[in-house]
Amino acid sequence: MLTEKQEAILDYIREVQSERGIPPSTRDIQKQFGYESQNAVMNHLRALAKKGAIEQIDGRTWGLKARAVQGQLFTVPIYGAIPAGPPTQEEQTAGETIHVDPALFGITQRNRHKLWALRVSGDSMTDAHILDGDLALLERREPREGDIIAALVDDTSSTLKRLLYRAGTAILHPENKRYADIIPERGLECQGVLVGVIRRTHA
Repeated sequence: MLTEKQEAILDYIREVQSERGIPPSTRDIQKQFGYESQNAVMNHLRALAKKGAIEQIDGRTWGLKARAVQGQLFTVPIYGAIPAGPPTQEEQTAGETIHVDPALFGITQRNRHKLWALRVSGDSMTDAHILDGDLALLERREPREGDIIAALVDDTSSTLKRLLYRAGTAILHPENKRYADIIPERGLECQGVLVGVIRRTHA
């Protein structure tokens, strides 16, 4: 079993190797985690290697085998559709899935269970390059102002909009001038924050 720090270092190695194609150097790891010396980094790397999590790839760099990086794809549930238009009362159930690499969307392996998807329906977010039929990938976390969120409005309907505040009041702002802002009457609940969009193109 890995310690919390070992899991964090392994996540970092996996993300960097997936993005760059090569593992991070010991200096990269030292800087990322704020260690005063590389000795602390090497102790963690040796412990990870002993547990079979990483190996010495070229006699110097510690990382994962290529097939181990490729194997980090995981299944994301797609819960029906969400309107990019006026809110609707659509029941969301997982009807299909998609395989993604969480590192591509800034999600650590530890938090990958927080990632899910909805199919976009409508055109109210086109100026944010979110089109009808796109898959919106969402992370379950607290939103910040300016985030695009899947919102449950007044406990009854859902929509995909940008979260803004005016005079302390939460507003759901469409990215299409043809649509008006939505001001919840009884409140809103963030069901997920947009972290990426997947578009299926047709020849």
